[in-house]
Amino acid sequence: MTDFEGLVAIVTGGASGIGLATAKLLKSRGAEVAVLDLKTDGLPDGILGVQADVTDDAQVKFAVDAVVERFGRLDVLVNNAGIPAVGDVATNSDDEWLHVLNVNVVGMVRVARHALPHLRRSPAAAIVNTSSLVAWTGLEKRALYSTSKGAVYSLTLAMAADHVREGIRVNCVAPGSADSPWVNRQLSRTPDPEAAKSAVSETVPMGRLQKMDEIAGAIAYLASPLSSASVGTVLAVDGGMHNLRLRPQGQQHLIGR
Repeated sequence: MTDFEGLVAIVTGGASGIGLATAKLLKSRGAEVAVLDLKTDGLPDGILGVQADVTDDAQVKFAVDAVVERFGRLDVLVNNAGIPAVGDVATNSDDEWLHVLNVNVVGMVRVARHALPHLRRSPAAAIVNTSSLVAWTGLEKRALYSTSKGAVYSLTLAMAADHVREGIRVNCVAPGSADSPWVNRQLSRTPDPEAAKSAVSETVPMGRLQKMDEIAGAIAYLASPLSSASVGTVLAVDGGMHNLRLRPQGQQHLIGR
């Protein structure tokens, strides 16, 4: 498939995890791809790495301008850079709250701000933000992270309304329990990582964590001209965690009350 042929994409946080999977997929489907990240060592051949901290407006502007100077245009922005946080409202300090929101929310604003002038010139302009299941589903010990991803969800809808008449589509994906480097680091700190992973998988109706390639595929769909009628869409990639409530095996016949 070459639906991105001739298009140029920026993927923030694209040096690992969901971002890297997305960058590789967009490249394989014909896009010129630039990754913005704190460290860009080890990227696959053909993907441009530009070092940038999304909390630094000057660095973001320089990075976006460098991509446009290199490729001559910008068509797709994948706002994926983000950091995790664990704890209830009494756990995280004010400084941590400000830092996580600065990266996860304001960081997206900065990149979009500097990308917009270039996207307005594209006939296939699209922005895809990475939100999360926790934007609308309450999970324990995720107060700060949930707040940041809930803000991304709201930001996506506001941006979609602001820019749809300019021909810029804005959408977001909401992964659930992803088989990501961060999740695996958390599991590795438990006494039995494999048992912990199995326990997490059991909370997913599909019975497993979501793969990086599956989330990247959803991002690519929303970024692609093939989804040209999708705007203000929040696409859940969560194995059914939010919408499905499965009964234990053998109790499927029980319905209603």
